[in-house]
Amino acid sequence: MSSSPSPGAAFRAALAAERPLQIAGAVNAYAALLAQRAGFRALYLSGAGVANASHGLPDLGMTSLDDVLTDARRITAAVPLPLLVDIDTGWGHAFTIARAIRELARAGVAAVHLEDQVAAKRCGHRPGKELVPAEEMGDRLKAAVAAKPYADFVVMARTDAAASEGVDGAIARSQTYVAAGADMIFAEALTTLEDYKRFTAAISVPVLANITEFGKTPLFTVKELRSAGVAMALYPLSAFRAMSAAAVETYGAIRREGSQKSAVGRMQTRAELYDVLGYQAYEQKLDALFQAQRPPAHGKP
Repeated sequence: MSSSPSPGAAFRAALAAERPLQIAGAVNAYAALLAQRAGFRALYLSGAGVANASHGLPDLGMTSLDDVLTDARRITAAVPLPLLVDIDTGWGHAFTIARAIRELARAGVAAVHLEDQVAAKRCGHRPGKELVPAEEMGDRLKAAVAAKPYADFVVMARTDAAASEGVDGAIARSQTYVAAGADMIFAEALTTLEDYKRFTAAISVPVLANITEFGKTPLFTVKELRSAGVAMALYPLSAFRAMSAAAVETYGAIRREGSQKSAVGRMQTRAELYDVLGYQAYEQKLDALFQAQRPPAHGKP
């Protein structure tokens, strides 16, 4: 009897099946279920998503490995799709990076990305980012790669160097990171398709483009990214932003109007929610359990 592929192998298989692989950000398990229903082959847990949605904090390196593990475990328990997780700068030195890899793999995560910013990191599309030397980032990656529990687990290197060192600098760093063992490269905040073409032509491993709204990278289509040789297209917080805008409008309507009546037409119905959750199947199991436990009526067998 054959065993299931590892999460890392599942991520690599999704990448082989779809180019570029569209990776949907999910801030919680229910969002992951919705992304799965939409047909995505892979999911993403954003560090900003953990900070913003789970803790009400900005994405400034204030969350911990345990914070990320909590959200990652909930997603991998709910959905079988491979999950890519943002681990910021690895939360410390070589031993803490290695521990993060082991714990996340144990939680069912398929892939992580580790970045080359200083520990007091910033959002990749904000000004003022500071980077560690390429050699220090190489050491981070070596620690991560050495801790991989199995060969197919994916360690991706993110470089934020384009903003301060230009595309050529980011490419040079990425080549160093591949030499240190990075399986894939996350090229953050590139601004043109030509930049991506130069990047993918110079890098020997798959390259990810972060297609985040309101940032420095235009909202390129999959066709455009494919033409530039991009292997993965990431949408880290698209649904979260849409959900948040809907929540603002709904809360406002209730306060303004004294009722939610005007917003009901924009809501997911109870039946739709139950369909996503498989609610009726749970109820049927519960009914069967109660039926089995109920004593026969009037002493009859």
